Amino acid sequence: MEVAMATAIKLAFEYIVKEPDYCSGKAAIGATRVRVNNVVFLHKEGKTADEIRVQYPDLTHAQVYAALAYYHDHKDEIEAELAEDDGADERYGRRKAKALAEHHGRYPDLAQL
Repeated sequence: MEVAMATAIKLAFEYIVKEPDYCSGKAAIGATRVRVNNVVFLHKEGKTADEIRVQYPDLTHAQVYAALAYYHDHKDEIEAELAEDDGADERYGRRKAKALAEHHGRYPDLAQL
């Protein structure tokens, strides 16, 4: 009697590319350089697929939905990227405030950032 082996199904995302030399290795919509996390960020702000396409007019509806499907299958990965981007924005803001404070000699308390 032969026993059938269960095989894990590997999901393929037709429009999504994730390669080390493309978009810093982050999941992106192929041939557009739009990262999945960019689409997800707008979606989390309440944007519809049509509104996301206003921001990225070269994307098709299928590409937007593929990015969202990829997100739902890889939430931890994309959430980590979004958190990393938030941290980078915050660090940039602090560096900018400090540089402006030092340049203008004002707001000495900001120079401590």
